[in-house]
Amino acid sequence: MPRLPRSCPAGLPQHIIQRGNNRQPCFATADDFRVYLARLDEASRQYCVDIHAYVCMTNHVHLLVSPRDTSGISAMMQALGRDYVAWFNQRYERTGTLWEGRFRSCLIESEHYLLRCYRYIELNPVRAGMVSAPRDYAWSSFLCNAWGKPSGIIVPHEQYLRLGKNPEARMAAYRDLFREVPDYRELGEIRQSLNTGLAFGTDQFKQEIEARCGRRLRAGMRGRRIRSFDANER
Repeated sequence: MPRLPRSCPAGLPQHIIQRGNNRQPCFATADDFRVYLARLDEASRQYCVDIHAYVCMTNHVHLLVSPRDTSGISAMMQALGRDYVAWFNQRYERTGTLWEGRFRSCLIESEHYLLRCYRYIELNPVRAGMVSAPRDYAWSSFLCNAWGKPSGIIVPHEQYLRLGKNPEARMAAYRDLFREVPDYRELGEIRQSLNTGLAFGTDQFKQEIEARCGRRLRAGMRGRRIRSFDANER
């Protein structure tokens, strides 16, 4: 189905994915990851977008963010893409595009659904078979959200803060979320939302956002079937 026009209400969290062109690597060394995250930090501050969770895989990136104005996400991703691609091309003496077209995104219902996206994002390296536990992967927000590793990038979402009365309680509750392995249905729902631009949440949430945005955010009755696990989609 064709992608719908992008909707970006201020204050509502969104799950973003951006892939390398033809699924080619967009990170080759540790320096590449560090530069990308530094540029992400700069762009998120400049365009007033709060970063709640992230993972940088070798050929794609997942972000969980909340914009403070309606143009923030697009402006951030454009600046980030432009600056990082210029750096990457110069470093590796290459030309041309690095990313596969425009980024994909979907709106997320905060209550009940947001923490599932946190978990989905930070479990990417485990699903890909790169590490046995999310704490073993250096290029994600898990060590910050679950163990308190200092990070200038991460801004805790209100739903995360509700996990406990103090940082230790919140981190312990957050780690408990990862004891439960997401089932294939949940993984499929998240992937379908990203691939189609439809909202991820309850029907009531989708109806409210449709009324607010003036566009469809639910799959039609004859929409595409949720696909089973695809190794190329983490």
